[in-house]
Amino acid sequence: MNYLITGGTGFIGRFVIERLLTMPEANIHVLVRPGSEGKLDNIRDSLGASKERLSELCGDLTAQNLGIAETDLFKLKGKIDHVFHLAAIYDLTAEAEPQQKTNVEGTRNALQAAQTLDAGCFHHVSSIAVAGTYAGRFTESMFEQATGLDDPYFITKHQAERCVREEAEIPYRIYRPSMVVGHSKTGEMDKIDGPYYMFQLLETLGRALPSWLPLVGIEGGQFNIVPVDYVAEAMVHIAHQPDLDGQCFHLTDPTHYRLGELFNLIAAQSNKLPAFAWEVPNSTLNLLPKNAIPALATQTWVKNLLGRLGIAPSALGYVTYPTTYGCSNTQIALSNSTIKPPVLADYMPVLWRYWREYLSPQTKKAANRKSAAELSKEKVLLRRPEIMPYFKRAKDHWTWNTKSIFKSRSALEERVNNKVILLTGASSGIGAQVAHRLAFAGATVLLVARSKDTLEELAEDIRDQGGNAFAYPTNLADGDDCDRVCKLVTEEHGGVDILINNAGRSIRRSVKFSFDRFHDYERTMQINYFGSIRMAMNLLPGMLERDDGHIVNVSTVGVQANPARFSAYLGSKWALEGWSWATANELAHTGVTISTINYPLVRTPMIAPTKIYDYVPVMSPEKAVDWMLDMIVTRNKRKIGSLGVAALGMYYLFPKISETVVNASYQMVYEAPPKSELEKRERKKSQKRQEGNVKPIFKNVS
Repeated sequence: MNYLITGGTGFIGRFVIERLLTMPEANIHVLVRPGSEGKLDNIRDSLGASKERLSELCGDLTAQNLGIAETDLFKLKGKIDHVFHLAAIYDLTAEAEPQQKTNVEGTRNALQAAQTLDAGCFHHVSSIAVAGTYAGRFTESMFEQATGLDDPYFITKHQAERCVREEAEIPYRIYRPSMVVGHSKTGEMDKIDGPYYMFQLLETLGRALPSWLPLVGIEGGQFNIVPVDYVAEAMVHIAHQPDLDGQCFHLTDPTHYRLGELFNLIAAQSNKLPAFAWEVPNSTLNLLPKNAIPALATQTWVKNLLGRLGIAPSALGYVTYPTTYGCSNTQIALSNSTIKPPVLADYMPVLWRYWREYLSPQTKKAANRKSAAELSKEKVLLRRPEIMPYFKRAKDHWTWNTKSIFKSRSALEERVNNKVILLTGASSGIGAQVAHRLAFAGATVLLVARSKDTLEELAEDIRDQGGNAFAYPTNLADGDDCDRVCKLVTEEHGGVDILINNAGRSIRRSVKFSFDRFHDYERTMQINYFGSIRMAMNLLPGMLERDDGHIVNVSTVGVQANPARFSAYLGSKWALEGWSWATANELAHTGVTISTINYPLVRTPMIAPTKIYDYVPVMSPEKAVDWMLDMIVTRNKRKIGSLGVAALGMYYLFPKISETVVNASYQMVYEAPPKSELEKRERKKSQKRQEGNVKPIFKNVS
């Protein structure tokens, strides 16, 4: 079967061609202007069609017989079974003259070519626009009853259909699609018009207004929307059904949507879009003069405003569109198939996603990131902050802090039950005890440390007590190993809800004994800073995607007190706290929280090598565990004891006195030099003794 198609490289035409190619013996000739063959080549490549089955036919829509060469007319005469005439200007903003030339004269030329070719049937793709602004239900048998044909698009589509009805000498069928939107499965669309003006308006409102703000809208007119794949499938199916010549078919949805209803359906696709809470009924709008809204569209300030939004001013005249459409002919013709228009609410999410990714002006701006970056160097680019997350965070803060005071045990269970928690430094001390408590509260605990045997023993012990724990031996000083374990736990557990960076390394040594021990600084940074943020940077994307997550970084009171001999250790902890502060400031509008615990000295294996700590007050491991669990429940910004507050206050109020006190204590406590330093001192003393024992043999030698 042979076909001739005009407008085949257009939006609807591409899908009609795709549908026709599913017929094994279909050979399609597509009218293209000279120089536009590349468009058809692209369609041919995307559909995997051969040039024999999908070929170009050079011509001109505005010329008699479509400008098809005499040799081609002679070759194809009597061989074309169907002519699909889809070429037209579908644009409310187009001038009247080009619409007259394309829509009316183009249809007359297409009909003439079909009759010259002695085609089997002429399929004219018209539009529901032929009804004008008819008030009421416009059926497929109606044509002359159209009213309000004031717009050039309405007029030319009506005249084009009249041309077919009155001048056709071969069988014909007429199709009137309603507002055609993107593909119901992919969302594919090629331009912004019709309902997409609402997409653009709502997206603009969403950037300017909070989504919770109720808007006042209007009831509006009745809108009918169908996806392009339905239009193509229905048209091709009806074209091949017998005994339907001379009929008109509305390719419409039986369901119509009010303007306000349609706005809210679009707004439901994103939690960032405002919706209409109230609608002004049409009965109120009808009290206005009949031409009040169209006249508004002619005002300069309205044109400028709509122009900024990318909306055609003439579209404003159709907000109270009064026409609905019957589609009984179409329903009967499709009754022997499964073809029917899908429910708009079912495919609206697909349309919205495609709009956001490919059509939205904001997306197009984002695609030009280099230009935006260059522009930001010249001036400050501002946008409206989201403030509602702050209120939600404040509410959660007071709720969970109250629960932690009055229902501490149940609050922990409520907070961590069924959560996945990754705990570093889990093999002993605070980490091991916290792991037990979290697992007992219902969490899945992922244990991370270097010691494989100790971790597996701990995980087995937790499981024996009814908890859920898994061991992941990891060298946190190795960035690649951090990446590996994060990828592994994400694959096996679907992500991490809470990350506790508890692992750490402390080195106590004066700067004067560290000149040749730069590796001390590298070792503390590798574990305390790089290892911690490497874990966080791997797991943060999943938390942000879920809009929920908590990172707890274990620091020290030394950051406030700044004791001597800990420059390597405190430098790494200061770095971690700096990252925590900066990142928390960036994430304050999300569901991800970053907390810091400034522990005082805790009786753990890490402080055992420093004997002086045997004589100073330290926190018990049990209290340290309670601090950690309380932070997990409350998600507070920081946990710090009275010593840290006092030290911080002392430093900022009396910095020189604070420094003097710390230095005096530093001088009072003897610090044994490292072994290598002692060996150097002994060698120097030995050399001096030897030099003192050597007596000169020669004197007064000139």
